Amino acid sequence: MNMTDAQALNRPRTDAAWLDAHWMPYTGNRDFKSHPRMMASASGCYYTDIDGKKIFDGLSGLWTCGLGHGRPEIVEAASRQLASMDYSPAFQFGHPLSFALANKLKELTPEGLDYVFFTGSGSESADTSLKMARAYWRLRGQASKSLLIGREKGYHGVNFGGISVGGIGANRKMFGQGIAADHLPHTQPPAGVFHRGMGPAEGPHGVVLAEDLLKL
Repeated sequence: MNMTDAQALNRPRTDAAWLDAHWMPYTGNRDFKSHPRMMASASGCYYTDIDGKKIFDGLSGLWTCGLGHGRPEIVEAASRQLASMDYSPAFQFGHPLSFALANKLKELTPEGLDYVFFTGSGSESADTSLKMARAYWRLRGQASKSLLIGREKGYHGVNFGGISVGGIGANRKMFGQGIAADHLPHTQPPAGVFHRGMGPAEGPHGVVLAEDLLKL
């Protein structure tokens, strides 16, 4: 697809000096800024880049747009809410819709999951859950119960707690010692190994992993 004259006139800057101000996460910045890949718009399950090329969105944005891009009902609802109130603080103040959503989620979850704590991202959620776990045991009078357990190759976001309990070494190698955590082996067999489930050496149905957890 070729760019129209209007698209060419509105083409954003992509020179290195302009791009240098934005330090991009999880990106080889030098490589990207020498060959930038810039999106211009999105609709349905496709992005369109600044050259007019359509690209299938196989990741739903960054796992955030599972319903697709530009859906009219979502655009209308967001516009309506922005016109009424764009933000309401949750510290010492509230808004009826957050309580309505919390109660709706409570209806949809299994019995016993009765409370909702909202966060702004998956990484924030992971770190908040670690704090909640520590706080719970302190309030129960067991402050020494503080060991965090993750799994090799596990991903729990990119904040400090998440990379500590996560099992992806590359995510934490630049930051030194994180929060102390033990990691269970991953259930995925080594590369090139074929077997049907967990073999006899691993115990029936992978029970060895449960036993490892009890030893921690």
